[in-house]
Amino acid sequence: MKDSRPKRRGLPLAALALTAALAVAMTSCSSDAPGNADGATAGGGNTSASESADAGKSDATFFVQEEYDSQLALLDAEPEGPAGKPWAQMLDPREMADTSPYKKKGPYEICFSNANVANNWRQTGLTTMKAEAATHPEISKFTVLDAQGKDDKQISDIQELAGKGCSALIVSPNTTATLTPAVKAACGRIPVIVFDRGVDTDCPVTMINPVGGYAFGHTAAKFLEENVDPGGKILALRILPGVDVLENRWAAGERVLKAAGLDVVDVKFTDGDPAKTKAVVTDAIQRHGTIDGVWMDAGDTAVAAVEAFEDAGKEVPPITGEDQQQFLEIWKEKKLTAVAPTYPTYQWRTPVIAALRILEGEPVPKVWKLPQPTITGETRDTYLTTGMPPLHYAMCGCETLPGYPGTWGGK
Repeated sequence: MKDSRPKRRGLPLAALALTAALAVAMTSCSSDAPGNADGATAGGGNTSASESADAGKSDATFFVQEEYDSQLALLDAEPEGPAGKPWAQMLDPREMADTSPYKKKGPYEICFSNANVANNWRQTGLTTMKAEAATHPEISKFTVLDAQGKDDKQISDIQELAGKGCSALIVSPNTTATLTPAVKAACGRIPVIVFDRGVDTDCPVTMINPVGGYAFGHTAAKFLEENVDPGGKILALRILPGVDVLENRWAAGERVLKAAGLDVVDVKFTDGDPAKTKAVVTDAIQRHGTIDGVWMDAGDTAVAAVEAFEDAGKEVPPITGEDQQQFLEIWKEKKLTAVAPTYPTYQWRTPVIAALRILEGEPVPKVWKLPQPTITGETRDTYLTTGMPPLHYAMCGCETLPGYPGTWGGK
């Protein structure tokens, strides 16, 4: 996703990878330093493509082999927790945090410092989070501050929330390195839950996100390996530089594509802009004649890419997308060869659940990994929901929440 998210659009690494990952800077937005997790969704930041370095240059600081291997293993892991509620499940929780020091009587004020709501992934997520909070009568107040993609504002927001009497603080960081000191300072005053994107400290009580960016990028690239002949021309579309989860996606995707003998002829940033995406795809078709596959680090502009091929009179090649409603619809309508790795927005429910468990003195995973399904041609129709808006994300886990579907723009 764009300026998230995924992160894991920045997560602390689990087990043996934790130490190595914490040495790296961070996700599901623009980050001033490499990240150690995949929490950005993918939401994106404010760095424009024109300001970025070479989109195709893989930064080794965003690749940790141990975490890469761990994420691939987690894709097939059996989750622990209630069936049918992936937002309350956990994958391989190796270390549980002792929350007894934070136990207190309610009612509670839960506070949330959000990086931004700059894209539909984040908007779907925030709507879901607010609906989750509304289901808990023990939450007397749910306060949200939007940093609008600005590090300095989020630092100020965190300082304000940590000092205003919040019972617990949820943070989705705008960038990793710059926000780390503010999060560390807050940890000394209040229980902190970080999700989606990460920070370079293990002081939060828990870090929450799906399996991660490596898994997303690997899954997308393996799909192209299976559907494009060796030597085929691949166009890689990226949203933003410097977001850990997005960088993790490309680090994994690049390795798989190279090992498969596929020719990545272009790697371009699109800023998540449909018009720019169409222009980039059109230019690639004109310059290379044929594009045999499209890899994306986030699928919110996948429909724009499809339309560019159609406008050029070309057959749409195998393409990767995401669980956005309009992509699922055009995938079905056009009978595309496609796959949709996901960074589920149901993860926005989990921090609220975690905050309440912490305040009730119940243990939570230090690194809380959630299931990260992949939508295939066989499963696609189960995620298509009639009446939902084009930019809705199917894996919101929101269908049983109050106000669905209207609150999410559905009919």
